[in-house]
Amino acid sequence: MTGTIGRRVASVAAVTVVGLTLAACGSSGPSATNSKAASGAGSVWVLTDASLNPVQQTSIDAFNKGATAKFTLSNYGNDPYKQKLQTAIGSPNQPDIFYNWGGGNLAQYVDAGQVADLTATLNANPGFRAKFIPSVLDVGKIHGKVYGLPMQGVQPVMMFANADVLKKAGIDTMAITWDGLLADVGKLKAAGVTPIALAGSQSWTELMWMEYLVDRIGGPEKFQAIVAGKAGAWSDPAVVGALTKVQDLVSAGAFGSNYSAVGYDNQGTQALIAGDKAGYELMGSWEVSSLNGSFPAFAKSAALEWGKFPTVAGGTGDPASLVGNPSNYYSVTQKSPNKAAAMKYLVDTLTSDTYAQGLMGIGQVPAITGLEKKVKTGTFAGFNAFTYALVGTAPSFTQSWDQALTAATSEKLLTNLQKIFLKEMTPRQFVAAMGS
Repeated sequence: MTGTIGRRVASVAAVTVVGLTLAACGSSGPSATNSKAASGAGSVWVLTDASLNPVQQTSIDAFNKGATAKFTLSNYGNDPYKQKLQTAIGSPNQPDIFYNWGGGNLAQYVDAGQVADLTATLNANPGFRAKFIPSVLDVGKIHGKVYGLPMQGVQPVMMFANADVLKKAGIDTMAITWDGLLADVGKLKAAGVTPIALAGSQSWTELMWMEYLVDRIGGPEKFQAIVAGKAGAWSDPAVVGALTKVQDLVSAGAFGSNYSAVGYDNQGTQALIAGDKAGYELMGSWEVSSLNGSFPAFAKSAALEWGKFPTVAGGTGDPASLVGNPSNYYSVTQKSPNKAAAMKYLVDTLTSDTYAQGLMGIGQVPAITGLEKKVKTGTFAGFNAFTYALVGTAPSFTQSWDQALTAATSEKLLTNLQKIFLKEMTPRQFVAAMGS
């Protein structure tokens, strides 16, 4: 899912609980940082984020005090960053440590031999490895080996609701089953509000519905078959069933009549749910942070509720499984002249109390174990504790499909999915368009 914050980090993200705000390109660039490589200086490339960058800089400053090879931080806007990394990686101007999204995004560089294998480093530091939440660490694995380590908060997708709107429609609690959600749609329509806020002008918001429905109906292995390119994966009954249920929602008027014109980046759906004009919304955990920036009174009120995606009757997927952005990752370039120092920085930093506290201080839930008590503090303690428990007990955490798949497949997926929501394409036609 791409879109904000961290969601694409920024897209995604900040998910986690956090919405990260991406700004323009930083002043430091690949060429400038590389010129120091020969003298024992290295570089760390990240996205521009007013909240997260200071945490990253503080960790680098602390490491540099006792290090022979010292690192500098360079930050870039989302799209410029992707372009710079693609051009520079593998060249003399590459960074030593680079930010990425794991999954397919990272795999392209691993397959090109441009990323260092971190498996031996983890094996040599079992205590360090054990601190990561397994389902989140797994997204940094490519072909069974670890190439990326979680460096940001967890970003699961979940249901949100305006409790006041639900109550006025005669709904006491958020729906926990699909049939219950459909029933609530009818009640909310009768009450004269949009049942579910959806930013249909940005298809990554629609993808969340398909992802969860496929997972609830058939389990995470259905998507893994798609990732693996297995014949017939797209035509699996779980995929067809999920798309059918999506269109059932559309036909029931769940998203209102104008959802295709609603945007997320301009706070369109947030205005609906915070303004008592919608009952539900499906969004990444960064939504709380985003709401706090745009509609702080609602974000801090008892009206804002959250919960798991509903179960689906007859489905074989585990209701505790998650989809979203497990986290964002740090990787080390294969030809880095400071490879040993870069790996030491990761080991010394990513699971340290100081770094974890820094993330929690900006509203992110670190992807590490043992924080049950620490996440229960602060303004959003209830939400952070819920999110942490949700991720910690998840049997699987499927990465957002548009990040896990190749760019070309992702583009085709999002284009065709938008047609599903507009009912310009049937589920079977969708399958055929995706190549069965």
